[in-house]
Amino acid sequence: MANDLPSRPATLHAPRHFGIVASDYNAAYVNGLVENATRELLQIAPGSTITTWRVPGAFEIPLLVQEVARRGMCDAILALGVIIEGATAHAALIASTLTQSLQQISLQHHIPVIHEVLLVKSEEQARARTLEAELNRGLEAARVAARMVELLSSLPLC
Repeated sequence: MANDLPSRPATLHAPRHFGIVASDYNAAYVNGLVENATRELLQIAPGSTITTWRVPGAFEIPLLVQEVARRGMCDAILALGVIIEGATAHAALIASTLTQSLQQISLQHHIPVIHEVLLVKSEEQARARTLEAELNRGLEAARVAARMVELLSSLPLC
């Protein structure tokens, strides 16, 4: 996992619609991701609309992301959640399935799906990546979403 955040991209001049699909599980940490992503998107893309949907847990994120993508509701979708490893393989299984699902949805629907469902080893790691500024993955998700939206909209038609 990188220790540096990507730099803030240039301001988007055309308003966009961003969707955030976030887990309710580990809410204190996920709320940090959502708040930081939302604040950063509003800085990068003033006038844009940000719609947030909450699902019970990380496993449910792909279904809602798929439905939002299928309906063409957003220019980019941010998938936000926190999975803290336990004593069993359950967390790794969820994380692996979720990663594959989100990638498939992005490619199938031709929309950036930004994967920031974090698999962490401890609450200390979760706190550093969701509540603190230095490694905040909510900021990272917003910056990547804005860059991908701008890049895709600038591609010439062939």
